Amino acid sequence: MSSKKLIDAIKEKGKNIEAEMSFFEHLEVLRWHIIRSVIAIIVFAILSFTFYDFVFNQIIMGPKNLDFWTYRMMCKVADVLSLDDFCVQRIPFNIISTELTGQFMLQINSCLLMAVALGFPYLLFEVWLFVKPALTAREQKSARGFVFYATLLFALGALFGYYIVVPLSINFLANISLSAEITNQITIDNYLSTVATLSLGCGIVFLLPILIFILSKLGIMTPQFMRASRRYAAVIILVIAAVITPSADVITMLTVAAPMFLLYEISIMVSSKVKKEKELKEKEFYKS
Repeated sequence: MSSKKLIDAIKEKGKNIEAEMSFFEHLEVLRWHIIRSVIAIIVFAILSFTFYDFVFNQIIMGPKNLDFWTYRMMCKVADVLSLDDFCVQRIPFNIISTELTGQFMLQINSCLLMAVALGFPYLLFEVWLFVKPALTAREQKSARGFVFYATLLFALGALFGYYIVVPLSINFLANISLSAEITNQITIDNYLSTVATLSLGCGIVFLLPILIFILSKLGIMTPQFMRASRRYAAVIILVIAAVITPSADVITMLTVAAPMFLLYEISIMVSSKVKKEKELKEKEFYKS
């Protein structure tokens, strides 16, 4: 009896050692994915640093200039519709640096932000490579195109944030004047943070259909629940839009909220498609 217990204990110990080795093997694989991702970010950061004049003058400072694409389009619309107030005539604020290391840190931070934005597809690819071995062949097939669609949605969201949300917010906030005695002197850190948060924040928000796809695959989200929760979702979307936009301008908030409502409806369609595929597979399984 004691010998049997000893053999069982040895077997159990062997299983624990095997599981422990498997855990450390996964850690080693994850470590290399992280290392490659960090290298990619460094490469894109160096690339951004090399072309920093273009990055700073055309991208970072773009929404501050009156010849920015969005402001030019607003003036064209104002000419067609005879809405003089819609055309942006001035952006009354100065950008200053209040710290000795301010401009140096601006260069470092902006290069890192550009590296994250440019390297986002590769970061997704590394995530996919790490998760892929744990999926079945059918799950891998259904998740095919994850990197492409996630990258596309993120890019659309970031461009929407940069060309729509950022200039509208900057124009609204810069033209608020409580007194002629007050001059807007904005720190470069605050300006960069606003541009980056709005642009990358919108990019992340646009990933909603991908998130719903994953939750639907896991059985956590259903199209019935999403349809029944439309009114609650509308409130949440408006709250998120209010948080993303630093201005109290209703037009800006609704401009941000509009594509989010569209994304929610697209997410319902995605969840519905996932459910139909599940039901079809269940029917085929029971038939066989």
